[in-house]
Amino acid sequence: MKKKLTALAGVFALSVTIVGCASSGGGTGDEKRAAIRESSETILEKLYAAKPQAKKDMKSCYGYATFTNANVNLIFVAAGGGYGMAAVKGGGKITYMNVGEGGLGLGLGAKDYDITMFFRTKDAYERFIDSGWALGANADATAKANEKGASADGEVYSGDVKVYSLTRTGVAIQATVKGTKFWVDKHLN
Repeated sequence: MKKKLTALAGVFALSVTIVGCASSGGGTGDEKRAAIRESSETILEKLYAAKPQAKKDMKSCYGYATFTNANVNLIFVAAGGGYGMAAVKGGGKITYMNVGEGGLGLGLGAKDYDITMFFRTKDAYERFIDSGWALGANADATAKANEKGASADGEVYSGDVKVYSLTRTGVAIQATVKGTKFWVDKHLN
């Protein structure tokens, strides 16, 4: 068990390193923030088209978060990372954030995907901004490029948070136990 926990910690450290190299693009802080806001709008538009229920979730939520993420799985180790933003609905404060993940399990492949979260309460939103952890298991199969192909996308309920995941591109088959960390980007806030 201790070896597994040590390996998981190493995978998480690798994913944080990957996120450190990930970027919302070059340019100034203002340009990066603008790129993240534009990406968020695109993520929401695609989500609404794929999952019409998400519009109702937006109408009834306190706040939301959108992230663009990349994941790589090499046999027993999975790592990933990305960036995004959280916002109070209706023009409230935007918090720019990063995401990193690491896991252990069987799999092979890589995929790019978007995560959208709807926070039903102010408390759930603030807990996310303050601590940002999400732990869980993941099993999926993906073969998708340029809107063609298929993926196992879906949604998850966790207390006062509803999470949607939509694959953009990738080829992957994996079953992993992973940890995901979302944290505030100190350079963009």
